[in-house]
Parts: sequence; structure tokens; C-alpha cells
Amino acid sequence: MFVLALQGSPFKDGNAGILLTSFLEEAERLGCQVCNVEVGDKLIAPCRGCRVCENTGYCALRDDMEEISVLLRQADLIVIATPIFFYSVPSQLKALIDRSQTMWARKYIHRLIDPGDKWRVGFLLALGATKGKNLFEGASLTARYFFDAIGAQYSGSLTFRQIEQPGAIKAHPTALTDAKKQAALLVKPFLGRKKILFICKENSCRSQMASALARYYAGDRIEAESAGSEPADKVNDTMVEVMSEKGIDMAFRKPRSINDVVTYMKPDLLVTMGCEEACPIFPGSSNQEWDLPDPADKPISFMRNIRDDIEQRVAKLIKDL
Repeated sequence: MFVLALQGSPFKDGNAGILLTSFLEEAERLGCQVCNVEVGDKLIAPCRGCRVCENTGYCALRDDMEEISVLLRQADLIVIATPIFFYSVPSQLKALIDRSQTMWARKYIHRLIDPGDKWRVGFLLALGATKGKNLFEGASLTARYFFDAIGAQYSGSLTFRQIEQPGAIKAHPTALTDAKKQAALLVKPFLGRKKILFICKENSCRSQMASALARYYAGDRIEAESAGSEPADKVNDTMVEVMSEKGIDMAFRKPRSINDVVTYMKPDLLVTMGCEEACPIFPGSSNQEWDLPDPADKPISFMRNIRDDIEQRVAKLIKDL
């Protein structure tokens, strides 16, 4: 399970960061892979409202939001940790949220669904200096719509008032314990999933489609990853096109090496498809070989046939589980 944290405070060691650390330590203790993005360190330009994403499905700007978009698509759980600035979130975090307009456009204008959309979870950790009744309303609404745009189900928030001085959250009687308990509640439903690793040579076509379809149809039961023995620089454009014909969004994906994936995942089942002699063996893992030709550089009709073949194989795999 992959937990992505967006630490929105401009202060790395601030109260929001301390609260988030408690949350992530518990998630990691339970076996999750965690990634903490310090948003204030990233170069994220404000959204220009140019509507390029509504026309093309991609943002016209090129900066660190490209890297973050990849992480957002990989995540099973996304947690925002933020202080309250003027009843909302800090500007650095707000820029990231505004730039998720690209994902909103892909979902609501281009009618494409990310494979993790039905299973991904979003959660808000927030704290503020005052005790105002409506202190968290702005941040909560912003988080709700952000999670909807990126394809995550909003699962609530944990908020704390009158946290102002540096380190004050440590003196709160329950805050850090509450964060650990909330992390456990959120991650435990994911931990029993069967881990399946799909491997092909370049991780640009076949294994990408297989892992996406497994996650799309059974992400509550399957933790599906993909990798390549010789990863390409990017995913295959024709593959993205034929998957979009099924309404499945394959944007913001990057090929990964087998060595990268196995640092955090020990698969229960390894499905290989054309990685030849480079296919690894994992002790204790079951193995299947899918005899699928490489559709790269073939006509789009060939890619469609491979897509449909993989979809049938994934359906059988899910049924057998």
C-alpha cells in the first residue's frame, strides 16, 4: 500500500509536520510504503486558468507538478497536513490544489476514470491557532473538492484548535495518538489485499494495462503493480489511446524497473509477459506466464487486441482469487 502525504506548511518542523510524522510512522509500522512531499520545497506555478487542460487533457505548465501528478496516481491513501492560513490552506499547497484542475478536466470533461478512483482514499489533518467555530470550514471544503478532482474518496479530517506556538502540538493530550489511531483505521482495510506484480520488458504497454485493469476492477482485493526488465523512458502513447477507448485514464504513469518495485513489494503472484530471461524469481511467490506479443510499434488494431486479451485474463485472475 502506498501512502502519499502532502505537507502543506512552509515550516518543515512545524506543528502540521509533527502531526503528520506521527500519522506516517504508524502507517509505515503497519507495512505501508510512505512518501512525504514537502510542498513548500516544490516549484509549482499558480494555475493560469488558460483551459488548455480542458482541451488537451494536459497542463500547459512544466514544473514539479508533473512529478506530483505521478505520485497522486500511484497512491492508495493521500493525506493532507496543513495549518490554517486565513481560514484556508497556505499558498504553496493551494497552488498544488489549483493545478489539479488538469485531473478534474480529464475526469469530468474528457470522461476518463483513473484505475484507482473507486478505491483511493483522502484524509485531512489540519490545525489552527484560534478557537473559531468555522476555523476549518474553508480547508475542509477545499480538501473535499481536491480529493474529488484527483479521484479519492474523502474520508474525513482530524483537526485541532489553538495550536499556535512552535511544537505546541506535542503538548496536546491526544493529538499524536489520535493521528496514529486514524492512520491505522485508514490503512488496515488495504493491508489484506493480494499483491500481484505484472512484468514485461519495457513496462510501457502490457504490464501497465494489466496492473491498471486489475486495480480498476478489484482494487479493494488486489494491490497491483507493474515493472519492466528494461524500462522505457515513457509509456506507449498508443496504449494510452486504446485504454482511453475503454474510459480508463493512463496518464501520469512512468515505467519502473523491477528493482525499484521489489524494494517495497514482495508479490504473492508474479505475472510475466515477455521479459524473457530477465524475468525474476521470488521465493514463495506463485508465477504465471502470459504469452502475449509485444504490441509496441504495431498498428493500433494490434494494441486493441492485446488490450482485450489482457482484460479477459485479468477478469479470470480476479475470479480465481
